[in-house]
Amino acid sequence: MKKIAGHWQILMALVLAVGLGTIFRNLTIAADGEGEFVEFAKQATEVSSFIGDLFMSALKMIIVPLIVSSIIAGIGALGGVKGFGRLGAKTFGFYALTSLFAILVGLTLVNLIEPGIKDGQPNQTIAQAFEKASTDASDAEKAKIEQANQRKATDYADFFKKMFPPNIIAAASDNGQMLGLIVFSILFGVGMTRVPPGEMRHLQGTMQGINDVMVLVTQWIMSTAPIGVFALMFPVIYDAGWELIRELLKYFGTVLLALGIHLFVVLPLILKFVGKVSPIAHFKAMGTALLTAFSTASSSATLPVTMRCIQENAGVSRRTASFTLPLGATVNMDGTALYECVAVMFVAQVMGIDMSFGAQFVVVGAALLTSIGVAGVPSASLVAILLILKNSNIPNAEIAVAALLSVDRLLDMSRTAVNVFGDSCAAVVVASSEGEDVLTGNPTSSAE
Repeated sequence: MKKIAGHWQILMALVLAVGLGTIFRNLTIAADGEGEFVEFAKQATEVSSFIGDLFMSALKMIIVPLIVSSIIAGIGALGGVKGFGRLGAKTFGFYALTSLFAILVGLTLVNLIEPGIKDGQPNQTIAQAFEKASTDASDAEKAKIEQANQRKATDYADFFKKMFPPNIIAAASDNGQMLGLIVFSILFGVGMTRVPPGEMRHLQGTMQGINDVMVLVTQWIMSTAPIGVFALMFPVIYDAGWELIRELLKYFGTVLLALGIHLFVVLPLILKFVGKVSPIAHFKAMGTALLTAFSTASSSATLPVTMRCIQENAGVSRRTASFTLPLGATVNMDGTALYECVAVMFVAQVMGIDMSFGAQFVVVGAALLTSIGVAGVPSASLVAILLILKNSNIPNAEIAVAALLSVDRLLDMSRTAVNVFGDSCAAVVVASSEGEDVLTGNPTSSAE
């Protein structure tokens, strides 16, 4: 019997989780939150959350050794840094351009649809929902808002500080310090090529061996992905606040439509006309990574899967993948930048704040900067939205953010998938520009 492909297994797990989560939630509501079934449902979600956390931890566990060994082995195999400056310029240029496109798509749609406006006036129903959500926010949500509220625009400078962490061991244990690991790994790899070959032969072989082992471990972890994905999604669907989502349906639709246009129109056009590759073939190659990104809502946790898909399925070389993808998971956030722009404009519409062209231009610039500068911190979008709202002099920003945070998980999953796909597009376009034979159906042709 033919084995079902991994991405189809994950998709079936997602569908099953949505179906069971919806059924359990409806039965719980019908029972008025009391009874044996309600207790069973709560226990089921707790067990599911525990299994989902284990899956997430397993993915995060391999990020550091995979990044370090991949970058160092890739530079060592080249025998130097020839072309790395060109590679870096292309990568950063791609990331800046696609993030700007994403923001402009979001800005255009939020101005055309006006999700915060009803009958030509600020939507008072949503404004009241904002107030209620702020009052009903959990202690954990209030703590997140308070933490984000303490950050200032000058904190963007932390982005550059993270490039050179004073303690690389401490940086390895902090997801927000992945940029420092990338810089250290590049410097280590370059330094290794400057030592006499005879002395470095064993170290280079060791790094290559570690990288091969980490790829194998990634495959083992991904064999459990359908279970992990189900476990992550089931509690999300069960706990989702559908009542507030109904009030914010127009806002949800605007965000999802904008993300869809960027994912299915803008990025494929770039693949077709800049990368000279088939967008359909690339979607097929990245299927498992996209579903993993959607279910985990974490670009960093999805990184091992993304690197596996981009090398084994798309045929991008280790040299290109090991540079573009870890960097992208740290600084390239197309979906996040788009979401920030739409969220800020939506809040302004609900609050009755008229945003002039100049003010919207400021929002575009701020969204572009914050999607890079605060991407490594927990609740990055929350931090960015608060910073932009404050910078735009919009009152009661904390109240609005509390409402958005309460329904953020579903949108977070969607924009993470866009973030990951944007990273993969960068790897393919850069690889194609470097003369690599990608997406040809022969993935081993450029695997080194």
